[in-house]
Amino acid sequence: MQLAELVAYAREKYQIEEQHKWADFPGFSVLCHPRTGKWIALLMRQWDTERGEEIERCDLKCGSGSLLRFQRPYLSPPIRMRGNKWLDIAFDNSTERDVVLELFDQAIAEGTGHGCTIVLGSALPGGEERYRETALPFAGSSYKAEKEELPDRLREMRRLYEYGRESPSARARNFYRQAVFMQDYEDDLPWTGDFVCYFPTYHDLTTRQLRGYFTWRARLRRGDFQPIASSAAYLYVYELLNGVGAASPEEGLQKLLEFEKGYLDSGIGDGRMRSNLRRWMLEFAVLRDLSPELARQAADKEMIERDAALTVLRSPENHSDAEVFTALCRLGGKKTESSPVTANQAEKGEALFAQSWRKASAYIWEGKDLFALCFGEKKTRQWYPLSNAVYYEQTRQPDRSYSLDDCRSYRCRNGIWQVEAYEKLSFDKGRLQGFLHETDARLRRYLKTGRYLREDPADEWAIPYIDAVIEEDKKAALEAARPKITIDLSDLEQIRRDAATTRESLLTEDEIEEIAEAAPPADESETSDLPLDPVQVQILHALLEERDAAEILKAHHLMPSMTADAINEALFDEIGDTVLLCEEEQLLLVDDYIEELEQILGGTSNGGT
Repeated sequence: MQLAELVAYAREKYQIEEQHKWADFPGFSVLCHPRTGKWIALLMRQWDTERGEEIERCDLKCGSGSLLRFQRPYLSPPIRMRGNKWLDIAFDNSTERDVVLELFDQAIAEGTGHGCTIVLGSALPGGEERYRETALPFAGSSYKAEKEELPDRLREMRRLYEYGRESPSARARNFYRQAVFMQDYEDDLPWTGDFVCYFPTYHDLTTRQLRGYFTWRARLRRGDFQPIASSAAYLYVYELLNGVGAASPEEGLQKLLEFEKGYLDSGIGDGRMRSNLRRWMLEFAVLRDLSPELARQAADKEMIERDAALTVLRSPENHSDAEVFTALCRLGGKKTESSPVTANQAEKGEALFAQSWRKASAYIWEGKDLFALCFGEKKTRQWYPLSNAVYYEQTRQPDRSYSLDDCRSYRCRNGIWQVEAYEKLSFDKGRLQGFLHETDARLRRYLKTGRYLREDPADEWAIPYIDAVIEEDKKAALEAARPKITIDLSDLEQIRRDAATTRESLLTEDEIEEIAEAAPPADESETSDLPLDPVQVQILHALLEERDAAEILKAHHLMPSMTADAINEALFDEIGDTVLLCEEEQLLLVDDYIEELEQILGGTSNGGT
């Protein structure tokens, strides 16, 4: 265990912040009791030059007798503090977390200074010797204190409390037994006053407060959310976490969500309760093996959104441009989201950002891709569900695995839980923001958006990938700008006929005579079975004799490309393929079909006869 874990535990459970009181000794700090402000822990971090590592220790004020009760090699008499209420803890791989946290809870309990009542004498019958809250009258007044009777149900509940060792687990066990016993109880005495307590249980409330709580709970269960002290409201949450007040785990989770909506969202409760509630609802869902869909609805929204964004950026090729861009903004900050690159051309801008991430992610630096460099690898650590709540685990959890999403999973082995996830502490946010800044800067210049950014030399590593995306976009834009001509081959014959009719109507008598004299007579027997007109046959003969057909095309006012399409269509049934090509307005025969054309036309090739 590390000292940082104890500091985090103190902050999360007791809202205790570490205090650095000595500027000349930065390795020393203290933790103070949340009520009294007195020191309960002296934290020490010192560098060992011989071992080449930092040594972590803590003097903890956890009461006399702790050394005898917990005989561990990492526990010893205090180093800096004095007195038999202090002991020292050495933090290393052998330090047991559960023992240290129990000692810390004991230090909190020891420092609270609970009072007690001493009865010197009593005239009450033996069966009625119990404490009653009584208001003291002013001197000389005629006021007589009204006796407040303890309802039988509450009296029986208190008898269930087992006194003895006041450990967190014992308190949780007592709370669970009493909660089950009181799960259907209702009262009619409204709550008044205030109540402040860390990890409250029924045992911490007076009779008046207990009756007020159960009255408040009855109204809440009917949908009437009324104000109450935050510490008392925690009791209702603890009940549901322990399975009290709900017929099933699913119903328990639903009631926790309803409590958040009706109590916290309405502004009644303490805003700090929400973070605890969201954490507990997720842990409750995992412990009860509820569906991941339900667990994600109940978990901290920021965590779920972060995991979703990590999933997208880890496999950007499987997600849309908009999804990748949103994930980049979620993890990289809002500056990218407000970039002018996406202001006027949102779809194009998002696509360029997304493509830049995909391009850079495909490259490997020293065995790591860009995702690993920015967010690290998945880490596995021990997980302590509901450790900062009053919760009693009735039976040991079976060995199983639980996957919350693609980036977060839990595993229980021999009653010990572990969580595997990407840790925020491992994120290199500077690298991600540098990549996004460089991408934003170069895209602004490419799209001429104005408000240009100054590029950082430290981010030059990203330039090749961004520029490659820009070049690809330029080529795509040029290709899109080229005119596209689509020819329906089914209309070619009709086009050819219309062109021929138009051509003949424009020819003079002298031109018609010249064409007739220039064209050799075709052997009708040779072409009568082919869907070719005399001009098309004349063109094919010229090509077979390796003569240019340009004069024939010009004389008949024909376009080379349309003539090639018409001849190919006419001969397709005979040959089954393209026999004539048109390249740069010049007709060319396909070599593979020259002999076949000679047989069909009975002509010559290569100048032969």
